Amino acid sequence: MNGPDQADSAPLTVSSPDLSGGRFPREFTCDGADRLPRLRWSTPPPGTQELAIEMLDPDAPGGTFTHWLVYGIPPGISSLAAVPAGAAEGVNDFGRRGYRGPCPPRGAAHHYHFVVLALGTRLGLEAGARRSDLESRISGHVLGRGEVVATYQRA
Repeated sequence: MNGPDQADSAPLTVSSPDLSGGRFPREFTCDGADRLPRLRWSTPPPGTQELAIEMLDPDAPGGTFTHWLVYGIPPGISSLAAVPAGAAEGVNDFGRRGYRGPCPPRGAAHHYHFVVLALGTRLGLEAGARRSDLESRISGHVLGRGEVVATYQRA
């Protein structure tokens, strides 16, 4: 993501035990059960008020495609396997709220980025926000940023 504050943010270490080897297993894609992979990240910087996560596919034919948005995550949480209480999900580019895994056209592998953002403010976004809403609200408030990238290629 070449978003606001990227150069000024502290790094977060992000990983997923489900995306070993940098690849999406079928069960986390539209060709499988479309399950959300587990994510883990390092302690966010002091002053973090909330966390947000974007899952993006910059290789999509029409430009960066949003697969998942979640925000309002309490800063004390350092992993997730499901959306935590109090957090909200935005609308993805499939036009629905929640996670939707990789579902690229057949052909070349796509790279999927789970971006974890540590924010120095509470966004106050209601469920159902779009990526443009999220990114306009985080401008000037990113204290830390990290990502894990995995690929998926449909046969």
